Amino acid sequence: MSDFMDKAQDFADKHDKQVDQGIEKAGDQVDKRVDDKYDNQIDKGVDAAQQRTGAGDQQP
Repeated sequence: MSDFMDKAQDFADKHDKQVDQGIEKAGDQVDKRVDDKYDNQIDKGVDAAQQRTGAGDQQP
């Protein structure tokens, strides 16, 4: 399992912008499915996840 995590972290480091965009899109889809009922909580979760990938938040 450690090898998988190392590879995942390496991918996130090398492709930070794409990973952050994917996280943003996932958050948007969740917002859409719950009719923006938990918008603030989802945004906080997206921001936290983006800060943990690569060099930090690369959100466009």
